[in-house]
Formats: sequence, structure tokens, C-alpha cells
Amino acid sequence: MKIQLIDFGGRSPERAHVNDAGADVFSPDDIVISPGEISKIPLGFGLRIPDGFAGYIFPRSGLSTKGIVCELPPIDSSYTGEVHAIISNVGNRDYEIKAGDKIGQLVIMPVLIPEFTFEKWEERGTGAFGSTGR
Repeated sequence: MKIQLIDFGGRSPERAHVNDAGADVFSPDDIVISPGEISKIPLGFGLRIPDGFAGYIFPRSGLSTKGIVCELPPIDSSYTGEVHAIISNVGNRDYEIKAGDKIGQLVIMPVLIPEFTFEKWEERGTGAFGSTGR
């Protein structure tokens, strides 16, 4: 599958290995993210994603172990604006990102587009969160 990039003046996603699920995305600037802070980082590119697919900026495993995680809002096929990484610091110290650092991984995944309807069906109940026992 080929995904067309839209140039917003940034660096293209890069795959470290040909069979990697994610392609690394890079910070355009130096940024410090404090504990409890969320940062919206523009990545300098947009995507033309086919219908039936969505993009996500997944966390990098090494950063996740330091409490630096990407949030996962979907990049819809109808969105052609600049893609951003939304990064949260759930750790307990400031984290410094330098321009050019890998900050996430772009993954393109198939999605099902359901039609939502209200229909009569046999009730299952409203019990949840351990209601069926241990």
C-alpha cells in the first residue's frame, strides 16, 4: 500500500526496517514536557489515507518506559491537514526532546465503519466491572 504524504515543511516518516509496523516520526523543535503536561507537536506532513483505514501516532517503547507516551486519536481518511503527535508526560520529571528526535511511530490500520442502529434484542444486563465474579 502506498500512502501519499502532503508536505507541510517537515521530515517524512521513516521505517527503521522494511517490515516494521510503525514508521518513526520526528520532533521539528526542541521541547521540554513537564510531568502532567500534554504537548501537541506538529510533524510537518499530512496524509492521504484511503477510506477504510486510519492512521495513529503510537508511542515508542523506549520513551514509554520513561513516562513519555503518545495519545492515540485517529487520523481519519477525510483529514488532510498537518498531522500532530500528542504527547503526555506521565512520569515524574521533565523530559527534554531535541529537534530531530524520534517521538512516535506512524501506524496505518484498517478500520471497520459500522452503521449504528437501535434494534430490539435480548437484554444481557447492565452488570460490568467484575459482576460475573472472580
